[in-house]
Amino acid sequence: MERFSIGEVSALTGVSVDTLRFYEREALFVHPVARDAAGRRSYGTFEVEWVRMCARLRGTGMPLPTIREYADLVRAGEGNERERYELLRAHQQHVEQQVAELLAARDAIAAKADLYAARLADGTAGQLWAGTPAPCVEPGAARDVA
Repeated sequence: MERFSIGEVSALTGVSVDTLRFYEREALFVHPVARDAAGRRSYGTFEVEWVRMCARLRGTGMPLPTIREYADLVRAGEGNERERYELLRAHQQHVEQQVAELLAARDAIAAKADLYAARLADGTAGQLWAGTPAPCVEPGAARDVA
């Protein structure tokens, strides 16, 4: 079975060595991290994939206590699959809401950039934000505001 040092796991996952140590202290691993004969941390492929999943969950805003709860459920073994599913589905819904908000923001920025492009092309860009700032508008609304 292939084993990896903490530095190798960091390189493979993009998670810092300090964060890996923190994850271990916070009981975010499913199994205790093994040690080699010299006492150095030794990770298997399961742990590498687990770290990747934890990093992905953190990257989408899942709080550490929720990741710990998920790890606790996995660690407990069979019989709690429904709870794991519900935890993941709740987070999925949260992420989908974030995506919708980001898409709306992207569209608003694109509309604003299009306005600037048009105004720069016709030489009227200097009139944007002249006087008082215009309100932020949703895409497709009155687009001739700064």
